This record gives sequence, structure tokens and C-alpha cells, in this order.
Amino acid sequence: MGSSPLIIVAIDGGAASGKSSTSRLLADRFNLLHVDTGSFYRHITAELLRRGVPHADRPALLAALPGLKFSTRLEGRSARMLVDGQAAGDEIRDQRVNDHVSHYAAVPEVRQVLLGYQRGQTEVARQHGFRGLVMEGRDIGSVIFPDADFRFFLHADPAERAKRRAAEGRQDSVAERDRLDSSRKTSPLVVPAGAIDVDSTFLTLEQVVDKLAALIAPKLP
Repeated sequence: MGSSPLIIVAIDGGAASGKSSTSRLLADRFNLLHVDTGSFYRHITAELLRRGVPHADRPALLAALPGLKFSTRLEGRSARMLVDGQAAGDEIRDQRVNDHVSHYAAVPEVRQVLLGYQRGQTEVARQHGFRGLVMEGRDIGSVIFPDADFRFFLHADPAERAKRRAAEGRQDSVAERDRLDSSRKTSPLVVPAGAIDVDSTFLTLEQVVDKLAALIAPKLP
């Protein structure tokens, strides 16, 4: 008998909408590989800033991208991207990266260089015995896995999301991040057609997870 097909869960949403916490808990509940694509863009941003390659210098950026070699290391149930064999540190969450990540992510060639790597996480999940993967980001259900078994879009009131960021001790303009990500020409932040829209403003994390899990569970043997 062949192995069971992998289940793919796509979770999109703006900054501080609850994507990461929800995805991690779903990964734990169903033995799925957790893939945080936002950390990929943050890692690339930090690396290009370290190399002195500004997002507005298109020739320099296009010259630098082919030299970025991606691989994956597992940390528990989470996929950690390595660039040239190196994992990113806490710097990918600092203010400098916050201020620049949406600009680098808006460059079509940056998104293209990550496309195959992101889709390749299904093979990482398969090789390590996961039942599938849950991937979070801003274009997962619309671009990366438009045929995912489940596509969810999480959102919450901007004031509530700003409060969540502050509670984490992070200064992140969620409204500005959303504006930049929604207005870019390539793979903008959108609610994918047919995706299940979940408003988490007045829900606890556990309630959000239970809501999504109730839909996912019947699909798994």
C-alpha cells in the first residue's frame, strides 16, 4: 500500500492576525510540519541588509539573489530556513528588519526565488514522517498552494493587532505593513477566492485553533 497523501493547510493574514500561534498549535495537534514563510522573508531581508544590498538598487539585488543558497533544518515541528548553511538569529525580529521586510518582499524576483523552496517543504514534511504541513504567510492560499486542502485567512481589528504586537514588546506598524503587502503588484496580500475567512478579534487563541481543527480533523485518517 502507498503512503497516505499529505494534507496541506494554508493560513494567510496580516501582521499580528494570529497566524503563527495558530499554525504552531495546529502542527502540534495533527503532527504537521509548521512553515513560517514570514521568517523566510525576514531572513532574506536581514541577509541582504548585512551585505549592503538595498531593495531599491535593482541591479545589485538581482546580482545578489542567485548567490543565496537555501536549505532546511527542523526545530521540533518547525522548518527553519538556512541561507548558505546559516540560521538567522534574533535580528530578523528587530526594528530594522521590520522597517524593510515589506519592501524586499515586494520585489518580484525575491518572491520568485523563494517560490520553489516554499513548495519544496512538502517533500521535507514527507521525508520526516509528518502527516502534512501547515504553512503561514501572505500568499500561501493564493499563490504557493492555491489547491491546498484547506485555505484560511485570519484577520482582526487593527487596534487589537497593534495591542498584540505591543504585548509582545514589538514596535510594528501593522496597518503600514498591511498597506504595503496589500498594494504590491506581485502576490499581494488578499483573501484567496474560496478561502475560509476567520475574524479573531474577539476569539481566544484556543477558540481559533478549535475552529480550524474541527474542519481539518475529518480529512485526516
